[in-house]
Amino acid sequence: MRLISMDAKDLLIKELQAQLQLNQEMLQRTEAKLHEVATQHTSVTEQFSQALEEKDHKISLLESKIRRLLSAVRGSRQERINPDQLLLFSQEELKQLAQELEKSDADNASEPDQPQQPDQPQDQAQDQPQDPTTPEESAKKKGGRRPLPAHWPKEILRHELSEEERKCPCCGKARHEMGVETSQQIEFIPSVFKIVEHQRVQYACKGCQENVSIAPKPPQPIEKGLPAPGLCAYVVLSKFGDHLPLYREEDLFSRMGWLIRRSTICDWLYELGLLIEPLVMRMKHLVLQSTVIHTDDTKIKMLDVGICTEAKFWPYQGDWLHPYAVFDFTLDRSRNGPKNFLLNYHGYLQADAYSGYDCVYASGLVKEVACWVHARRYWYDARDYDKKRANIALGYIARLSQIESQLRESFPRKTHQGERDFEAIAKARQEHSHPILNEFKKWLEEELHGGRILPKSLIKSAFTYTLNQWDALCRYTEAGYLSFENNAAERLVKFPAIGRKNYLFVGNERAGRNAANFYSLVTSAKLNGVEPFAWLKDLIERLPYYRAGEAFSQSAADRSVTSEELDGLLPDRWLLAHPDCKWEIDAIRREERRRKELRKRQLRNKKKPK
Repeated sequence: MRLISMDAKDLLIKELQAQLQLNQEMLQRTEAKLHEVATQHTSVTEQFSQALEEKDHKISLLESKIRRLLSAVRGSRQERINPDQLLLFSQEELKQLAQELEKSDADNASEPDQPQQPDQPQDQAQDQPQDPTTPEESAKKKGGRRPLPAHWPKEILRHELSEEERKCPCCGKARHEMGVETSQQIEFIPSVFKIVEHQRVQYACKGCQENVSIAPKPPQPIEKGLPAPGLCAYVVLSKFGDHLPLYREEDLFSRMGWLIRRSTICDWLYELGLLIEPLVMRMKHLVLQSTVIHTDDTKIKMLDVGICTEAKFWPYQGDWLHPYAVFDFTLDRSRNGPKNFLLNYHGYLQADAYSGYDCVYASGLVKEVACWVHARRYWYDARDYDKKRANIALGYIARLSQIESQLRESFPRKTHQGERDFEAIAKARQEHSHPILNEFKKWLEEELHGGRILPKSLIKSAFTYTLNQWDALCRYTEAGYLSFENNAAERLVKFPAIGRKNYLFVGNERAGRNAANFYSLVTSAKLNGVEPFAWLKDLIERLPYYRAGEAFSQSAADRSVTSEELDGLLPDRWLLAHPDCKWEIDAIRREERRRKELRKRQLRNKKKPK
C-alpha cells in the first residue's frame, strides 16, 4: 500500500514538473512576444516623432518662405532689427555700445549742418562760412517758396478792371491805380523740333572757270542720318536714363508735332552704340587699373528664334581714381563672363559669393572681398526659425555697421568720386572692428559644433555662408578704400532692373551689347555728378571727329583701348571743362538722406530713458 502511494506521488510530481516547464515555456514565449511588440511600438513611435519633427521643420520653412515672398511683394525691403535682441548681450557689451553711440552723437552735434561740396576738399570747406540751413529749409521755415530762377523768360499778364468796374460805388467817379499785387506761376512749354540746315558753300575761279571746291561738312554721328546730336542724346537718355521703351518715345515725338517710328529710333540706337563703343572700351581699360572693383549681375530677356532666353548684365565700378561704371553683356551666367572681363586684372574684387568668380580668385592676383549685407540677409531670414541665434548674429553685424556709420561721419568724402582718409579708416577698423569680428567667429564656431542645428534649416545656411565666406568678409579691414558692403554694385544693377520692367527685353546680342554701352555712359555720368544730357550731346557731337584715330582702330580690332586721345571726353575730366553742367539733383538727394538719418538718430536719442 505504501509502494503504491510513492509511485502515485512521483507521478504527480512529474506531471506538475511537466506542467511547470510548459508554463515557463509559454511565459518565455509571451515575454518574447511582448518584447517584440514593445520594440516595434518604440520603433513606430520614433518614426512618428521623427516624421512629425520633419513636418514641423518643413512647415516652418514653408511659412518662412511665404513670409519672405509676401514681404518681397508688398512688404518693406528694410531689414530692421528687433531692439529686444540687445538683451542677448552682456552688460559690458551694452556699455560699450552705449559709449560708441554717445561718441557718435557728440561728433554729429559738434559738426556744422552744412552740406560739403562733393568736389571740394575737407580743409577748404571748413575754412568757409557755413549757413546752418539750406535755402530750401529757410524757405520752409518762413512759409514761402524758393525764389524762381532769374534767367528764365518771363511773360507778364496784366489784369485790369473795365471802365464800368472802375467807377466808385459811392460817388461814381473813376478810381485811379494805386498799386499792383503780383503772384507768379510756372508754365511749361513742350519741347519743340528745330531744323538744322547745313549749307556747304561752293567756290570756283572766275578766271579759268575750273578748280571748283566746296566747304566740307562736319562729321556726323549717323552719316546721312536725320538726327542731330541733341536728338541722339535725347533718345539715348530717354530709354537708358529715364527707362522709356521706344513706343513711349514714339508717343512723345508725336505730341511734339512729328511722328518718328520706333523702328527708326531702333536703327539710330544701333549706329550710336557703335559710335560710343571706343569710349566705353577706354573706360573699361581704366577701370581695370583700379585697386578695387565692385561688381554684380542682373538678368535681362533676349529675343531668340521662337523663344526668349535669359542673358546677363554685369556692372563693374572702378575706384576713386577711375570713377567709371562699365557694363558687360553676356548670353548666360557662366564664369566666362567675369573671367574674360577681368583678364589680367590684379587687385580687390568686391562681389557676392557666386562660384563663377572662383576662377578669377584662383590666379592669386585678385583678392575676394565679400559683402556683409548679403551675409546679414541669411541671418535676417532665419529669425523666425531660430530667433535667439539669429538676433545674436544680427547684433554683431549691427555693431560692425555702427562703426562704419561713425567712420563715414568722422572721415567724409573729399571728392565726389569717394576719396577719403583711407589710412585713418583702416586704423580705426583694426582697433574697433577686429575685436568684434574675433568674438563673432568664436561664437559661430561654438554654436555650430556644440549646438543642435538641423542640416537643412535656414539657421544652418546662415552659419555655413558666414563661415565659408569669413576670410572674404573680414578682408575689408585690410584697407580703408575697401567697403563693408557691396551696395555700390547693387545700386548699379538698379538701372537695367528698372529698365527691363518697361522695355522687357533686348532684340539680339548686338542690341544687348549696345544697351550695356549706353548704361555705361549714363551711370558713369551720374557717378561723377555730370548732367547726362549735356555730356551725351557734346560727346555724340565730338566723337565722329575721332573715327580715323587710334582709339577707334583698337576698338574695331577688339583690343584694349590704350590710346589717350578720348580721355578729354571722360565724364570726370569733361566736367572740369564744363563746371556749369554739374548734376545738382544728386547732391541735393545725398544731403536729404544725410539729414534724414541725422533726424532719426536725434529722435532715437530723445526716446532713450534717462
